[in-house]
Parts: sequence; C-alpha cells; structure tokens
Amino acid sequence: MAHHDKLALQMDLPPQIPQPNVFPLSWHAKTQKMEEIWDAAQREFWDPKKLPWDTLDVESYSWEEREAIAYWWTLLSVFDASAPPVFASALIKTYEDHEEDPVRRCFFSVTRDEQNHEQMCGLAITKFLGHDDPLTYQPKTDLGKRLQKNAMWLYYNGGRYWNGYKNAVPKYSLAVLFSSFLMGEIAAATIFKQMHDNSRELVFKEAFRNIGRDEGRHMAICMALMERDYPRLAAEDKALVTKQIRAGYLFLSAVLFEPPEEFWDLPADFIKNQREGEEVARGAGFGIPTYEAKKENWRNAMLNLKGVLDRYGIPFPAIPEVGIEGQEVTEVDMDSIIPVF
Repeated sequence: MAHHDKLALQMDLPPQIPQPNVFPLSWHAKTQKMEEIWDAAQREFWDPKKLPWDTLDVESYSWEEREAIAYWWTLLSVFDASAPPVFASALIKTYEDHEEDPVRRCFFSVTRDEQNHEQMCGLAITKFLGHDDPLTYQPKTDLGKRLQKNAMWLYYNGGRYWNGYKNAVPKYSLAVLFSSFLMGEIAAATIFKQMHDNSRELVFKEAFRNIGRDEGRHMAICMALMERDYPRLAAEDKALVTKQIRAGYLFLSAVLFEPPEEFWDLPADFIKNQREGEEVARGAGFGIPTYEAKKENWRNAMLNLKGVLDRYGIPFPAIPEVGIEGQEVTEVDMDSIIPVF
C-alpha cells in the first residue's frame, strides 16, 4: 500500500477488522467451570521424562515382545501423536471465534497435554525398539515385520484423516466440534483405566494414570461447553453431530476396538497380525484389553455419550457393531470427519 493510501492518515479510528480473525482481543469470562478446569490443568501437569523409566528393564523382554509392545504405542500414536496439531487448530479457532478467555486457555491446556501423550508414545517406542522411527526400524522377528507393515498402513490412513480434518474444521461451529472431541475423551478414559490396571510395568502404570486423568479433564471441558451451548443448538447442527458420532466410531475403533474394513484402507491380514501382536504383548504383562473387553468398553462409552446427547434431543446414530440402535448413517467420508482422541 502506498504511503498516501494509509487509512490512518484518512480516518480518526480504524475500520472494523474483517472476521474471522484473532484480533481484536478481549478477556471476557462467563463460564466459571472453565476457569476451574484450567486451574486443575495447571496443578496436574506432568513430564513424561520424569516417569520411573529406571524401573524398566527392556532387555528382560524378547524381541518379539518388544516389537509387539512398540507396535501398540505406534497404533496409539496415530491418534495421540496427531492430537497436538489437531487441538492446535481448534485452539486457533477459539481465538478466531473470540471465545471466552478461559475457554481459549483450556484448549491450550489440551494441546499441551496431547504433546505429553505424543512424547510418551515416542519414548516407549524408542526404548523398546532402540530406534526412534517405527517405519525405518529394521524388525528382528517375523511378527515384527508384519506389524511394521500394519504400522505403515495405519500412518497412511492417518495422513488421509489429517487432510480431511484440515478441510473440515473451518466448516463447523465449535459446538459441533465439542461433540466430536467428547467422543474421543469418553472412550479414552475407559481404555487408559484398563491399561493402568492391567499393565505390569510401573512406568506404564504411571503414564496411563496421568494420561487417563488428562482425558477426564478434557471430557469436562467438552461437557461444560455443551451445557453452555447445546440448549440452543440449531437443527442442522444436531444433524451434523449425529453424523460425526458415527464417523467417530468408525475412526476411533482402530485403537479402541478394531478398524472397520469399509472405512479403513487396510490389507487383508491386518487384523490377524494385530491380534497376534496383542496376544504377545498381553503375555509380556502389557495390559491391552481382549477383543471382548474392547467391545464392551466401546459399547459402554457409546451408551454414555448417547445419554449426554439425549438430554439435548440430538439423535444418536446406530452402532450395530456393538449392538446400539439409532438413526442410520450410511455415508461417512474420510474427507469430512473431525473426531479426535
């Protein structure tokens, strides 16, 4: 812009800032619950490096056991290690939408927590494999080779999800986003509690306790925002929530149950290899729930979520895989889903 075109030379006050934009800033606060959650996040922050790693003797495990346990952390990383940029995008949206100050801080805390969860995945994988990248690592066993192929396909699908997420977030209101986030948090709280209870290693028990506490706090954020916004949710947004819940089930089943073939692009031997790896990991004292336990956990998580949405007259989708009836959702596109873990 030329010097003589400067608006400040032509106007006493600047024009309104086109929106969405992070400016102008203000620090209004109306939802006290969000301030309480932020205070809890400050108190409960933890450092993955300070866990009791000195109690872990990796050499006591066979290479098959090490590769099987590292595979589970790699599977988790598709969700937990992608969560920092996912929530960072949501954090930016809270600024652009001029959300309450404590809401913005709470979303910052989620981004920070998920960075810890990502670091936990990386530390566990690196210690068990002696290598910091599960895709370039050279497997020592036949099972390890097959699980590495699984990991490659998981990351490929994760890449498809990330591209879809980037396209989807600008399309949706924060109220719709909250329901998708809540789904991940409800389900996560279940699996990390079981992993804590059933894992032998102290360092993993401590990690799962901390991660589960984080996820419970994230769930409280979503619940507080839903209580604030859902009584006046538009009918078209309710329909979007129903669709996103079904998408969330399909997406998150990869870590919480088993990935549905019609949604995930995976080779025919994927499930067989994963089940074999999980059995080896369980035998080594790593507390992955069994198939039946996963199914029951997922069903209970869905019923809990249904109870939340029923309060606001939001139709719940049918989840026939775990025996839940509801509204049929026939088309779910990877390019438009927003659930996170």
